[in-house]
Amino acid sequence: MDTNKSLEVIRARIGDMRPKVGFILGSGLGHLADAVQGEVFAYSELFGFPQGGVSGHTPKLVIGMLEGVCVAVFGGRAHYYEHGIADAMRVPLEVLAALGATQLFVTNAAGSFRKDIPPGDLMLISDHINFSGRSPLIGEATDKRFVNLVDAYDPDMRARLAKVALAAGLDLKEGVYAWYSGPNFETPAEIRALKILGADAVGMSTVPEVILGRFLGLKCVAVSAITNMAAGLGNEVISHEHTKAMAPLGAQKLEQLIRGFLRGS
Repeated sequence: MDTNKSLEVIRARIGDMRPKVGFILGSGLGHLADAVQGEVFAYSELFGFPQGGVSGHTPKLVIGMLEGVCVAVFGGRAHYYEHGIADAMRVPLEVLAALGATQLFVTNAAGSFRKDIPPGDLMLISDHINFSGRSPLIGEATDKRFVNLVDAYDPDMRARLAKVALAAGLDLKEGVYAWYSGPNFETPAEIRALKILGADAVGMSTVPEVILGRFLGLKCVAVSAITNMAAGLGNEVISHEHTKAMAPLGAQKLEQLIRGFLRGS
């Protein structure tokens, strides 16, 4: 199995290190992996890890210490829109769970529906809408595929992040994230439909990873770095280049949040 092969490669270099928290970094946020002191694995070294990828992501896994906690940081992800595979991050997350991690912290770049969560702000995800209709568990043969997604975004982890944000003076509002398959951006009509359904932000990732995380028994939390107002709600010309250019605005806040979260672990 690819998972076992990758575990062999990783364990040969990290020895007794056992990450407690895994992080998946979104577009333009991959530089946060550089803050971790530890072993660096290019995805090309690991079996079953996504190859290629999207500009703005850094395809490497870093396992080491950050704020006194052993972490595993995935500097890039594979998206459903790249190959039409919803479970593209299954092997990396299986590796994370097998290494002993108990928590998964996912980040993404997203478009906001709300004027009170403008570009440059962060949104703590309270729940999601799987607008794509796809699941990374399609094809799973066991009854484990019937995953309960009530409190998929762990209430205790969310409360900890809210406390960290308050102490740091960060404006961190909660909201519902909608997963749109991409790679094209949404139409204004689709954004209006998602607003009616109760979404507060939209993006092209995160949801399949959280479903896989819960499937693997990981407690999950996720934060969106808002890069633009969604289609029809702002004056930006929405593009991937715009997303990459705007992501650093939330990156410093996100790093504060992550460091505070780890200090409280």
